[in-house]
Amino acid sequence: MFENLSDRLSQTLKNITGKGRLTEDNIKETLREVRMALLEADVALPVIKEFINNVKTKSLGIEVSKSLNPGQAFLKIVNAELVSAMGEANESLNLATQKPAVIMMAGLQGAGKTTSVGKLAKYLKEREKKKVLVVSADVYRPAAIKQLETLAEDIGVEFFPSNVEQKPVDIANGAIAHGKLQFFDVVILDTAGRLHVDSDMMDEIKDLHAAVNPIETLFVVDAMTGQDAANTAKAFNEALPLTGVILTKADGDARGGAALSIRNITGKPIKFIGTGEKTDALEPFHPDRIASRILGMGDILSLIEEVEQKVDKDKAMKLAKKVQKGKGFDLEDFRDQLAQMRNMGGMMSLMGKLPGMSQLPDNVKDKVNDKQFVQMEAIINSMTPKERARPDLIKGSRKKRIAMGSGTQVQDINRLLKQFTQMQKMMKKVSGKGGMSKMMRGMKGMMPPGGGFGGPGGPGGMFGR
Repeated sequence: MFENLSDRLSQTLKNITGKGRLTEDNIKETLREVRMALLEADVALPVIKEFINNVKTKSLGIEVSKSLNPGQAFLKIVNAELVSAMGEANESLNLATQKPAVIMMAGLQGAGKTTSVGKLAKYLKEREKKKVLVVSADVYRPAAIKQLETLAEDIGVEFFPSNVEQKPVDIANGAIAHGKLQFFDVVILDTAGRLHVDSDMMDEIKDLHAAVNPIETLFVVDAMTGQDAANTAKAFNEALPLTGVILTKADGDARGGAALSIRNITGKPIKFIGTGEKTDALEPFHPDRIASRILGMGDILSLIEEVEQKVDKDKAMKLAKKVQKGKGFDLEDFRDQLAQMRNMGGMMSLMGKLPGMSQLPDNVKDKVNDKQFVQMEAIINSMTPKERARPDLIKGSRKKRIAMGSGTQVQDINRLLKQFTQMQKMMKKVSGKGGMSKMMRGMKGMMPPGGGFGGPGGPGGMFGR
C-alpha cells in the first residue's frame, strides 16, 4: 500500500532532513520533488497545489528557522499536512439513533460493495458487539444477493432474503421492519452498482435513500482508480448526502492518490480502508497512521491493535508456560506461529507497519515471501505427530516422504528445519532467567508480548538465514 509514493517521499525527505540549515533554495528543490511524487501517485491537482503551498509557507516561516533540527522540523510539517489532507482523525460510524441504525452502501459496479458489506458486518459484530442484519437491494444482479447470503453465513450474521422480483424500496423497508421486531442494532443495506451519469439509476437510489433515511450513507470506491475515485465520490455526493467513504482494494494501490484526494475534493471522511480479500481485512481509516506509513515511519498502533484482535491468546499463554517449564518448542508450535502470522495478513502486511521497512534493500524484501509460509505449513502438515514432536528423527528417507507429501523438495525440508532450529534456540533463551526481557530489549520493544511475532519474521527467522 502506497509503496511508490512512500519510496519517492522517503528518499526525497531523507536528503533534506540531514541538512544543518534550510534555505529557500533547498526547500524549493525538495518541494519540486514532492510535487512530482504526488503527481505520480495520481493525487488530484487542487490537492497537490494546496499541499505544496501549505508546506512552503510553514517551512519558510518561524517554525523551521528557530528549530534545533530544521530537517526534522520540515519532515514534521510534511507529516502534518499529509494528515490534514486526509482528514485529521478517524471519524467513526454514527450509530446513535433509534434501533436499528441503517447503513446504506452506494458505489460503482465492481468497487467491492457487497464484500465491504460483509467486512463491515463482521467488524461491527466483533469489534462493536452489535447485532447485525444484512440485506441486498441489488435486484439487477441475482449473484449479488447470493454472494451476500454466503458472506453472512460465513461471518455469522443474519441475512434478510430478497429476490429480483421485488422493488428495492420494498426490500429495504421489509428488512428494517424485521430489524425492529428482532431488536437488531444495525441493518446494512447493499445497493446495486450504478454510474453517476445514469439518471434513472441515480433517481432510484435517491428514492431508496428518501424511503429508508439511513443514519450513514457510505460510498464504496476502488482505491486503484486514483483521483478518479475522488471525482466519482464527488458526483455521488451531489446526488446523495454521503456521510463517509470506504476505500477498497488499498492493498493493491501502490500510488495512494485516492486516499490523499477524497477528503479534499468531497469534504467527506474516509471511514474505513479495505486491505485485502478476507472478511477481516477492513481497518478504520486513521489519517495520522496512514501518513506515518507513507513517510516510512511505520504504524505501530495499528500493528498492536491487530495483534490484540488476531493473536490466539490462549495458545500464546500455553506456549509461554510450556517454554518456561523447559518443555521445549516443537514443530507443532512452529506451525501455530506460522498460522498466526498468516492470520495477521502475512509478513508483507506486517512489514508495511514497521518503521524503517521501506528502507530495506530489495534483495531482503524479495526473501520475505508469504508463499513460503504456506509451503512451510504444508511441509509440517506432511509430518507425523511423532516427527513434529521430535524433529531430530527426520533423516534421509523421512525427508523424501515429507517432500513428496507436501509437493516440495528435500532442500525445502532442510531449510525449514534450519529455520526451526534457529527459532528453537531463541525460545530457549526466552525460557532462561530474564530471557523474555532480554529478548524484548533486543527487539527494541517493538514486538508486543503474546507470541504474535514469534514466527519466521522474528530474530533467527526469515531474516536470519
